[in-house]
Amino acid sequence: MIATPISSDPYTNSSSQHRTQLEPDSFGFGNTVVATFQTGRFFDGGASNIGWATTTNAGRTWTTGMLPGTTVFEGGPWARISDPAVAYDPLHDVWMISTLAIDASVSGAAVLTSRSTNGGLTWQSPVTTSLSSGTFYDKNWITCDTWPQSPHYGNCYQEWDDSRLSMSTSSDGGLTWGPVRFPGSNGIGGQPVVQPNGNVIVTYEGGAGIRSFRSTDGGATWQPSVPVASISSHGVAGNLRTSPLPSAEVDAAGKVYVSWQDCRYRTGCTSNDIVYATSTDGVAWAPVVRVPIDATNSGVDHFIPGLAVDRATSGNTGRVALGYYYYPVAACNASTCQLTVGFVSSTDGGTSWTQSRKVAGPINLAWIASTNQGVMVGDYMSTSFAGGNFAFPIFAVAKAKTGAVFDERAYSARFDVTIPSDTKLVRVRHDPVRYRAPTRPPEESVVLPIPN
Repeated sequence: MIATPISSDPYTNSSSQHRTQLEPDSFGFGNTVVATFQTGRFFDGGASNIGWATTTNAGRTWTTGMLPGTTVFEGGPWARISDPAVAYDPLHDVWMISTLAIDASVSGAAVLTSRSTNGGLTWQSPVTTSLSSGTFYDKNWITCDTWPQSPHYGNCYQEWDDSRLSMSTSSDGGLTWGPVRFPGSNGIGGQPVVQPNGNVIVTYEGGAGIRSFRSTDGGATWQPSVPVASISSHGVAGNLRTSPLPSAEVDAAGKVYVSWQDCRYRTGCTSNDIVYATSTDGVAWAPVVRVPIDATNSGVDHFIPGLAVDRATSGNTGRVALGYYYYPVAACNASTCQLTVGFVSSTDGGTSWTQSRKVAGPINLAWIASTNQGVMVGDYMSTSFAGGNFAFPIFAVAKAKTGAVFDERAYSARFDVTIPSDTKLVRVRHDPVRYRAPTRPPEESVVLPIPN
């Protein structure tokens, strides 16, 4: 495995930080992975544009570029742009990147959808999914129904936050989008996934914990939200921008996995693990499980997970992959923290995991873009399966600056998750809970937007 840069920031406007790329998402289908990321980060929100990188041969080569018709830096009308997320619609053979348009007042003003009809190798100017009427849009996400057996095969679903969670559906490859539906939930960071039966499950951070809601009729209506689990989160050191936003995936049998950073298994909440919960229907959720990356007394802090599940597998042969950031020593400061990228995987649905592998780093925090909420590699990262057994974490890596110029770029790595017989596995243990967050009201307590 070699961490490989797949793009770089081409912009030079003095109003944002160059050369910076961060906050990636990706999606894999067949031999193709499309990754996307902010490019040219502004201190107080958004970026000069959204970059993309595509491999059509399972990571052997990558093609990269910038989305057209978005910001003023790329022939578009918007001052800035943020929060890219990727989906693929196999019925219409269209790749899509959902983005958050930001106006001159640094407010989330619209949700846009950029489309590619040639395998993610070139992109059209975006269509507008939803235009704000003066409220603050935030944290959009997109997914499509990729299951031929589904009654809603080819539907695509976008989520965003507008004080309350909002949903819109397309059935024509993202060209047009239906009316905005409001499931009645407050929260942030919703990630929709689609089960093989066509049901759509949306997990999100909702006040005191992770919650979910669903649609069983192709997005025409949405059911009330239910709790997934509480959150106990350790504040990551070094003024690094993180939060326990969920990362969600689904397997071939419809089992939904949702992961986040959480300190419940660490005495005194002194560092985070990556944990996850599962459900077969989006309503009843199994108890939280810790990914056993290292011992609960190790002092390692893990955060910003990017979870992937191979949609061709399930059950006790399900392939699961997890990219994440970590500090080898949680008790550090802005000068001493060693930001590192790690990777683990499972071929039995999460019953056992490989030993952790270092992917990139250590990264000095002074090398990464600064924001009004701390230095930033992203509020999320991503991992995707493609080419059969291969998992591709997509992440931001920074090297030392040259004067005032950054060297923070989008990277990928390729892992064959087929487990050799001599590889030592770490089985999941039901560790005792060591810390519980203070009790808060159940749903509406923490719903503040995260400036982009």
